[in-house]
Amino acid sequence: MTSILVHYSEVALKGKNRSWFVGRLVRNIHGALAGLHVKEVRTHIGRIEIVLGQDSALPEVRDRLSRIFGIANYSVATHLPIDFEGMASAIVAQLPPKESAKSFRVLVRRADPKFTTPSPDLARDLGSRVWHARGWTVDLDHADLVIRVEIVPGAAFCYMGRDAGAGGLPMGTGGRLVGLLSGGIDSPVAAWRMMKRGCNVTLVHFHSAPFLSNTSQEKARRLAEVLTRYQLRTKLYLVPFGELQRQITLSVQGDLRVIIYRRLMLRIAQRIASHVRARALVTGDVIGQVASQTLDNMTAIDQAAHMPVFRPLVGMDKEEIIAEAQRLGTFDISIVPDQDSCTLFTPRHPETHARRYAVDEAEKTLPVDTMIKTAVDSAVVEQLSFPRV
Repeated sequence: MTSILVHYSEVALKGKNRSWFVGRLVRNIHGALAGLHVKEVRTHIGRIEIVLGQDSALPEVRDRLSRIFGIANYSVATHLPIDFEGMASAIVAQLPPKESAKSFRVLVRRADPKFTTPSPDLARDLGSRVWHARGWTVDLDHADLVIRVEIVPGAAFCYMGRDAGAGGLPMGTGGRLVGLLSGGIDSPVAAWRMMKRGCNVTLVHFHSAPFLSNTSQEKARRLAEVLTRYQLRTKLYLVPFGELQRQITLSVQGDLRVIIYRRLMLRIAQRIASHVRARALVTGDVIGQVASQTLDNMTAIDQAAHMPVFRPLVGMDKEEIIAEAQRLGTFDISIVPDQDSCTLFTPRHPETHARRYAVDEAEKTLPVDTMIKTAVDSAVVEQLSFPRV
């Protein structure tokens, strides 16, 4: 019987709340593997066992597991008999050919107090059987092949490789956020980073159709689809922003327009946050990257918010963000040419050191509450889910 043994790390540190975190992780595993003939998901001490109904589903199972937050690593494992002779024979039977390695070690972990043989003694005795079967050199530090044996109450497992998990905390354990999603490189990575901390992120994209093409909306949908492979269910708001920008252009001096745009976006996102019961906002801002992201301007923009604004990328270099976008699969979408809402009615020389009194004076000429209501009422809401079964 083929199983996948899932290990978690940060979840194990949760003390009295650990069972709740593990329960969330199991629930997320069930959701992510829907439709793949999984017979059962069992919890053991410090690990989770996924019992497969069909071995043919294994490649897709491993691919989906790689994106489930809360998993440190996972391995394709086989069940072993509990007695030593049966255990040793089963391990030898599944060893790879002699030429595939030159050195090995056996690593035993016991989580069953009823199994009385000490782990070092069992590792030594099993290693002796492997040595006689293959003749490999024992190397406890840099072995070519590590044979891992785990013993839990009522079961024992063996595996010889591990795949890295996504890490972080299980989705649904960190609360709800609203993420401002542009068509660029940064904002999807920022949203993903908060998802990794267990937060469910509702995505909000501001577009300028019909003043600009629909390309940015299509990019936002594709980016949301990629992110949904990590958080399984996503709500995407597509908010028309072009007409609001036109109103701002008619009332606000050029150098402050970008600041007013961003403050209005935060206010609209806050209104949406209240609808979805989110407690904070997340953006892809990085200090000094563009004119609106100087420290003074970010301070002026945040003064429009009445809830926390998280910026998980704020101190990162662009190269670091690009590398992360490539790993999670959003980079190729983000670099498709488009015109997002920030390119519309943008002044030639935007303010880089905005002051609150100047911004407040500029906003007095605008019907801000009406603009927020109009934007939220006009938003198109789309629901995305993964997998589609």
